[in-house]
Amino acid sequence: MDALTPENSGDAAALPKGVLALMVTEVTHYTDRLFHFRTTRPVSFRFRSGEFVMIGLPGGEKPVYRAYSIASPNWAEDLEFFSIKVPDGPLTSRLQHVQPGDTVYMREKATGTLVNDALLPGKRLYMFSTGTGIAPFASLIRDPETYEKFDKVILTHTCREVAELKFGIDLVAGVKADEMLNELFDTSKLVHYTSVTREDYPFKGRITDLITSGKLFADLGVPPLDPAVDRGMICGSMAMLKDTKALLEQAGLNEGANNKPGEFVIERAFVS
Repeated sequence: MDALTPENSGDAAALPKGVLALMVTEVTHYTDRLFHFRTTRPVSFRFRSGEFVMIGLPGGEKPVYRAYSIASPNWAEDLEFFSIKVPDGPLTSRLQHVQPGDTVYMREKATGTLVNDALLPGKRLYMFSTGTGIAPFASLIRDPETYEKFDKVILTHTCREVAELKFGIDLVAGVKADEMLNELFDTSKLVHYTSVTREDYPFKGRITDLITSGKLFADLGVPPLDPAVDRGMICGSMAMLKDTKALLEQAGLNEGANNKPGEFVIERAFVS
């Protein structure tokens, strides 16, 4: 599929080496801070579910690129991204205004540590996310390999306001209702735990506080973190990464990487 449009793409041959042009096909704005967009996927592009790429926009002498987790699974025919909006952000100030038919640039190399290969086998997989940090997990919860490796997949998503949870709520509902996905894996293994920090909600508080108090595990009906059976993935703000990592290490879990699988992994690439 040709990802370029005559109106705004220019000459495909003029693209720098290693850069692909994607055509935006769908845009959904959830709040004044969050939006989701879908693009075409070049036939040659390959990635592992959970990885991120560098995204940019045409225009200017040197396009600005930022790291974006791919929110679609590796088998999907298109690409999805979940983004914040920053009024004065070098990229997101413009990216938030993309419309279907527009062109987005993507460097073709995908990478990242939030992948199944970086974790040792276990029983329960926790995916701890805040804000747009849910994006790589949107990919992983639709990958059959995730359910082959774990008996239970627990996706936690913490935001400031209830409205910011909608992307994840719609996503999980879609997974459980999808006939094709239900044929590929047991969607009953997927548990979605949402919390907010600034509004009244059945589950309120930072995920680190919910872990520390034990409320998370009581609500889920599971034992506290156990390095023998529990595995973790963490994606969110710098502060959330640091604090959640410390809690997992206190529980006896060791950080892993692509070249040395462990009990948990974190992602350090962020959108700004």
